[in-house]
Amino acid sequence: MPMNRPELPSVAQPELDAADRSLVEGVLARQLRPLAKTITLVESQREDHKLRAQRVLEALLPHTGGAMRVGISGVPGVGKSTFIEALGLYLIEQGLRVAVLAVDPSSSVTGGSILGDKTRMELLSQNTGAFIRPSPSACSLGGVAEKTRESMLVCEAAGFDVIIIETVGVGQSETAVAGMADIFCLLQLPNAGDDLQAIKKGIMEIADLIVINKADIDPAAAMRAKSQIKTALHMLRPASPNWTVPVLTLSALRKEGIAEFWNTVMDYRKALTASGELDAKRRHQALAWMWELIDSGLRSRFRSHPQVKDELPALARAVEEGSTTPSIAALRLLGHL
Repeated sequence: MPMNRPELPSVAQPELDAADRSLVEGVLARQLRPLAKTITLVESQREDHKLRAQRVLEALLPHTGGAMRVGISGVPGVGKSTFIEALGLYLIEQGLRVAVLAVDPSSSVTGGSILGDKTRMELLSQNTGAFIRPSPSACSLGGVAEKTRESMLVCEAAGFDVIIIETVGVGQSETAVAGMADIFCLLQLPNAGDDLQAIKKGIMEIADLIVINKADIDPAAAMRAKSQIKTALHMLRPASPNWTVPVLTLSALRKEGIAEFWNTVMDYRKALTASGELDAKRRHQALAWMWELIDSGLRSRFRSHPQVKDELPALARAVEEGSTTPSIAALRLLGHL
């Protein structure tokens, strides 16, 4: 059965023109084309599109918050796309609607992205109960795209019960997804490292659930990895006082262990909802998101400041040539604000 969606307080609706009202109505009617167009609008860098996106998001906001937000991370090659497809198909069989926000790495040289995640999830992409949206990371740090949070809200407004966020897969620093998901799941490989590797802090200590995928290739290695990780977790401070991080083994390719995974996710949701921690987590995430947007907005306004734009090229050359220090140049530019 689909999850119950919370009753949200009514808010004053923004003034929308006909085009934006059509997008809002289409999203709320669960139409995929308006959904895709709205996410495209949200991701646009044009200033007029940013203003439109704000109005559309404000209109959709009362209809968000009812989905289970699942973040999936892991190193490249761990089988994230295969796992997400198997999980998505399983959830659809249970009567749930699934949206996948897949973040594809962008080239630091050309800025381009392959956006091939939808191709990897061929069966899921053809299912009417699923929506897959690949987006370029645009070199954003933390493994997610700049507008992934907004895209997640749009998908929630469209009535999806589960939002799966697949990160780029860049390594131990890929933690931004934990700041927007209800549960952060880390996929690992058998024979991926020794005991010391298992206790490295960073992405491991913020995981809510650890999964060893491809366990069918070498079951003995998978069990060793499971034992090493469980031992390592005892040496790390738990992220939640109400949850002990489980370590599961499964094979996404053979669709083995998927039901156990989802049951564990539901156990997590039940435990944190009962304690009030899940609501508190979402409130904290929303506040942290606001400050991230403030920081991003300040950087944008700083770069567009007339005096900064006039002085920046000369100061940048001076720093490169060693005739002034980066700190002196930065203080001079910041003095214009």
